[in-house]
Amino acid sequence: MRAKELPVDKIDSLRLEYRSLCDTDWPLFLALHVDRQVMTFISDPLDEETIRRHYFEPRLRPWQPGCKHWLCLVISEKTTGIPIGVTGFIERSDGIAEVGFILKPEFQGKGYGRESLKDIIQFSLTHYHYHKLVATVTSGNEASRRTLISAGFLQEGTLRKNYYLKGSWQDDWLFGLLREETGY
Repeated sequence: MRAKELPVDKIDSLRLEYRSLCDTDWPLFLALHVDRQVMTFISDPLDEETIRRHYFEPRLRPWQPGCKHWLCLVISEKTTGIPIGVTGFIERSDGIAEVGFILKPEFQGKGYGRESLKDIIQFSLTHYHYHKLVATVTSGNEASRRTLISAGFLQEGTLRKNYYLKGSWQDDWLFGLLREETGY
């Protein structure tokens, strides 16, 4: 299945719509990845070429189960059509996918993160039949922690000093959601 053929039109969402990332989304993707507020718990500052080559371009490739790159979807408000961020997942092993999302600062705290996460949960479990979804959050990112828990994830553990960020090793919080816990 090619990326443009992904059944994202099957995602039923109250306020959001989704489409595959494309070349014209570079300004949105770059803006998210250079915004220090957005990237506080995700990445140290990166130059534009690194963002394009290592994070944007791989996500443009066609996606299907088994791919080693992220399925990346642009999230837009239904009423305005304004792109508000990106979401998606990456297959980590047979039957297990890691989910993630990044929202523009002005759209944070409005329930869009939780809504998009619930939509991705349903999409990944019903269309790709994963048995478990996981998420990794740098410790201290309470907003993402609350969002994951509100969407049904359980915090399964902590990997101590697992991620190098801001000049020191940070703990990672691990979250998981089993298919049978969702009803899908």
